[in-house]
Parts: sequence; C-alpha cells; structure tokens
Amino acid sequence: MRPASTHDAIVIGAGPAGTSAALALARRGWTVAIVEKSVFPRRKVCGEYISASNLALLERLEILDAWRAEAGPEIRRVGFFSGDISVEAPMPRAKSVPAAGDGFGRALGRDILDSLLLDAARSAGAEVFQPCRAIAVERDGACQAVRIQAGAASSRDEATILRAPVIVAAHGSWEAGPLPSQLEKNGRPSDLLGFKAHFSGSTLPPDLMPLLTFPGGYGGMVLADHGRMSISCCIRRDVLARLRGSLAREHGGQVSAAETVEHHLRATCRGAREALEGANLDGPWLAAGPIRPGIRSGYDGDIFRVGNIAGESHPIIAEGISMALQSGWLLALELGAAASGQARREAVGRRYEAGWRELFSTRVLAAEAIARIAIGPGGGPMLRAFLRNFPQALTLGARLSGKTRAAPGFG
Repeated sequence: MRPASTHDAIVIGAGPAGTSAALALARRGWTVAIVEKSVFPRRKVCGEYISASNLALLERLEILDAWRAEAGPEIRRVGFFSGDISVEAPMPRAKSVPAAGDGFGRALGRDILDSLLLDAARSAGAEVFQPCRAIAVERDGACQAVRIQAGAASSRDEATILRAPVIVAAHGSWEAGPLPSQLEKNGRPSDLLGFKAHFSGSTLPPDLMPLLTFPGGYGGMVLADHGRMSISCCIRRDVLARLRGSLAREHGGQVSAAETVEHHLRATCRGAREALEGANLDGPWLAAGPIRPGIRSGYDGDIFRVGNIAGESHPIIAEGISMALQSGWLLALELGAAASGQARREAVGRRYEAGWRELFSTRVLAAEAIARIAIGPGGGPMLRAFLRNFPQALTLGARLSGKTRAAPGFG
C-alpha cells in the first residue's frame, strides 16, 4: 500500500461533469485529484452535441477557443426523421453567449472534448491519476480515503490511497463497481441500450440535427468535427434481441448487435437511410447501457454526484453533455462558496440538490414524456402525424429541453 496523498477534493471520472467540477475548483485554488480509468483519447456512446447555452461556461473554463477550432458546423435547424417523413424547423437561438455569432450549438466528438477539458484541468493544477480505477471509498476521520489502482480492473498493481474531505462521483451511470454512488444494473426486457458510431461522407445537411424514431427506439444524427457524422440511438433490449434473431436466420449465421441496429435504422427510417447512403463507417460501433433516466440524489453517503450519476434525461433531447458540464459547474459554485466541515458539506449537498432540480427537472420530465410517446405502441405514427402538421413544435421542444437556458451564473 502506497502512502496517502491529501487533497481538497477527489473527482472520480474525467468526463465533462467531472472535469468541469475539477477545473472550476482548481481555478479557485483547491488542490484537486482526478481519477480516470480510461486512457484518452477514447470514444464514448454520446450524441456529442453541445448547446450554445454552454458557451459562456466554456469561455469561463478557458477552452472556448479550442472548442470553436475543433467543433463541427453550427446547428441552425432541428429535424424529425421517422418512417418515410422528414420535417424540420428553426433551432432557437440561445441568449447570454460570448459573441453575436455564437447563438447556436455545435457537435464535438468526446475523444476530442474530454481531452480538451482534462488538459485544461491539468494545466490549472489538478493532479491526474490515469489510467487508474477507484476500488473503494472509506471514512478516514474528517476526510475520506479513496483506494485507487493503476491499470485494468484485473491488475494486481499496488494500491494508492488518496484522502480528501470532498469526494465527487462523476463516473457516469453505466459503471459497475464497489463505489457507494454506483447503480445496480439488473437487466429488463424494456431496458434501453445505447449505440453510437461515426460515419464519413454522409449527406446529412451540415446545419441540421434530426431526431430519429423507429420501432423500439429513437436516436439522433449530427455533423461533428472533421466531417464526421455522429449517429447515436437507443433501442429496447427485447426488440433488439428479436431483430437480431430474425436477421441471423435471414443471413444464415450470427449477426452482431451493431449490425442489427444499423440494418434496422436503414430499413425503417428513410431520412437515416438517405443520410447514410454512400457514407463509410469511421471506427467501430460502440455500445453501452442500459440507460437509467431519472433524478437521483446529488449528495449521498458523503459523496457528491455530478453528471449522469446525479440524474439523467432520456438522450432523445440531446442535452447529456450540457447537463454534465453544468452540473459539475453548479457543484463547484456551491462548494467554493461554503466553509469547511461535515455540517457545511451537508448544507452544500442540500443546496446543490435543490439547484440541480431547479435547473434540470423540467428537461428530464419532458424527455421522459417524449421518449414514452416515441417508443410506445402507435407512438411513431402519432408523432409523424403531429409534426407533419405542426413542425414548429420542434422549435418549442428544443427550447423546453434547455437549449436556450444559460448555465448557472451566466443568465
């Protein structure tokens, strides 16, 4: 066992939620440790779109110029592809942005975004332990001790102890392991499994981000960085199993889940099929899940939660990165304004939870309602009929999902 190292805060997970919290705290003079199990750069199952409502936050985190240099084109239209119909409407312009031309969001691959954020946190003074896995958290007097281990989960390398009064769980809701902030994953037929891929050579219009619905699931498409088109989707476990078996019988052999998902998208959604016609897969399909949408505790067992582990919306509204960045920033604001001590941390936890709900609960509930309609029996035809006649509802939906609402402290 290596000697303990003491910090003001330990952040477990270096995605947008964890690094935004770590970066904001480090810039306030905190000593921060970041524990990340993966080697960067790495791709993630994620829609990759970042609303313009986050740009003032990116500027405060001092990565806006780098983000602008790397991200894809501005998304000025929101669309809907389902069955044989394709409709579109204007994307609402965000307010409280750094410059007049920044009223619209753009997409950037997580392999690039996460590295930008982590590099900025390291430059601000955060100590990064990567690749390292947090394997236990225990009370140690006024602090908590986090036992970390380098390398893979099966590694027998010597463990290191990190100590801090503040622990931030930012490892996402898909991670399994011993931490008290992690969720149980009991498989259900109705579970939604996530898939994601990049394609080059897509014919998707560069300023359009369509919502896709198809039997058993939903998804989205957007042109991201370096000409890559990002497509992400969720599909019910039971529907995927049925489709996979049917396709295997048709082809006379085993068919992967990813092949099944792509075949299903092309077969049931004309807009997706046309956007993918002539496009080439750029890297493998990724899979993760199941997703667990809902609002959870933001402070539990003396651990603060940010990102998906604090709560997540159905990705149907494309606000996952926004919620991650803003939740990490919100927690840092509350922690930076508080005095030390256990009682103070509990008060911060209550204020943070209240702020989280005020900021995100509407979009979580709206996403739940839309997803239930999209996936439910007859939902696809109902949405097609409604949006064909009222495409302006897409603009309203984008506004309700939070795409024009400024991050905490910027509105």
